[in-house]
Amino acid sequence: MTTSLSADAAPRFDAVEKALHWANAALFFVLLATAAALFVDPISTWVGRRALVRDVHVLAGLLLPVPWLLAFGVARTPALLADVRRLDRWTADDRRWLRSLGRDPYAAVDKFNPGQKLNAAMVAGAVPVMLGTGVIMRWFEPFPLDWRRGATFVHDWLAVVLFFLIVGHVALATRSLVRRR
Repeated sequence: MTTSLSADAAPRFDAVEKALHWANAALFFVLLATAAALFVDPISTWVGRRALVRDVHVLAGLLLPVPWLLAFGVARTPALLADVRRLDRWTADDRRWLRSLGRDPYAAVDKFNPGQKLNAAMVAGAVPVMLGTGVIMRWFEPFPLDWRRGATFVHDWLAVVLFFLIVGHVALATRSLVRRR
């Protein structure tokens, strides 16, 4: 006897998407923790070993594209590609939902609401910018002083924005999980 799963019982993400998400989350956590240890004075004093913390930060930053490359270059599942297409498509209902800040009960949303789509776009755009500015900051010798100053400014402020985006993402995801139970 076979039973069919309802849409509610179907898994939200496949194994490749979950692995990509959690590898990304782990690397982001390492980056945020090491950045805090490098630039927040009380934490910096408590942790010490600044050179080691910097090297871990740089290594985690350089590793950040690796899960993406593996997911899209090796695993490339139909579910992953379908979700990328979903994240890239904006409908009139998405814009309506966004204008109402998610309060319009008649705006139909797909698997991802417009807030999740914006978050994904922001993170996808921020990763190469953070990687590029981080490279300029770490291996600064060939770059002019203006580039180094600009890279530091962009890297630091984008890190602050990413911190709040990630904290907000985790808070909303946790709230959503609690509501589903």
